[in-house]
Amino acid sequence: MGILDKFKDAALNQFIEVIEWLDDSGNTLVYRFPVHQQEIKNGAQLIVRESQAAVFVYEGQVADVFGPGKYTIDGGNTPILSKLGAWKYGFNSPFKSEVYFVNTKQFTDMKWGTANPIMLRDPDFGIVRLRAFGRYSMRVIDPANFIKEIAGTNAKFQTEDIESQLKTAVVSEFADAIGEMKIPALDLAAQYKELGDILRQKINEDFKTYGIEVTKFYIENISLPEEVEKAIDRRASMGAIGDPSRYMQFQAAEALRDAAQNEGGGAGLGAGLGAGFALGNQMANVFSQATAQNQQQPTQPPTEVPVTITSEPPGAEIEIDGTYEGSTPSQLSLAPAEYIIRVSKPGYKVWERRVIIKPGTSKTFNAILEKEA
Repeated sequence: MGILDKFKDAALNQFIEVIEWLDDSGNTLVYRFPVHQQEIKNGAQLIVRESQAAVFVYEGQVADVFGPGKYTIDGGNTPILSKLGAWKYGFNSPFKSEVYFVNTKQFTDMKWGTANPIMLRDPDFGIVRLRAFGRYSMRVIDPANFIKEIAGTNAKFQTEDIESQLKTAVVSEFADAIGEMKIPALDLAAQYKELGDILRQKINEDFKTYGIEVTKFYIENISLPEEVEKAIDRRASMGAIGDPSRYMQFQAAEALRDAAQNEGGGAGLGAGLGAGFALGNQMANVFSQATAQNQQQPTQPPTEVPVTITSEPPGAEIEIDGTYEGSTPSQLSLAPAEYIIRVSKPGYKVWERRVIIKPGTSKTFNAILEKEA
């Protein structure tokens, strides 16, 4: 290669004429465009694609941010020139600047989970330990702030570089939210969506300082200790039995059938029937005792359950089964039954839920109101 060829190569490498980034990784948040000696030729073409932003950094400070589009770096149509102050030699000379491309698309399938159990005081089971996991989606909403606060001067910044920090913040907010809402362990599965909406808002309050927004937040599972799950199974089994007297009658009938089908001919049948009648008499005695006890014990009316209803924003009207019950936040007392709770506020979409109030457990409902379009 001759001296002239080397000179041409050096000139081409020195002055960048087209600045663009094609992301083929799928997980890159920030990419620093490789500019030789940071010199950009006047009249260079800047191409910013959808879901991208280009950030120019001059002398350590963010000079300008460009959204999707095609730009010509000259003195006529870009405000960057007035901010850089690097045009000592006129508009035909190159200027020095770092160019960072920020990926503003949604990054999905981001995972979170509790490394250690979270302690919770439950009204039914006392102190319990919870574990949870799920997924969320996030995106960069403030490219300049994201570079200043998180990415820094890294030539390439990917999701795994920040995932651990984000996961720690998510788990911390989850522990605070589930403690504040005081949802009984038996009702957690029915509150996944409401809890997820509250967590997303709390997390975004922290993440906005980083220039990040969580767009979706999902709770996939909240697991309880094995002993608590067994207690729930036993309670569910008792509920499935229903009326104890009817259950005992059914058991007695089953015993009579098995005794009649016992092998041994007529003697076996007679013995089986005798055993069945004896068992039947025993069951009858048990039934009569249970009936007498039930007659002695007066039926008590169901105890009302404390129900707290809040909303974001507050000051919304509360209707329960069509009856006005005040405005949020409000604490009510409801008898165990099924209700339709409706929360409304001018300028916001109506929040409505069909809920089942069970005896012995307090309930909290937080209505996240969305603004009308």
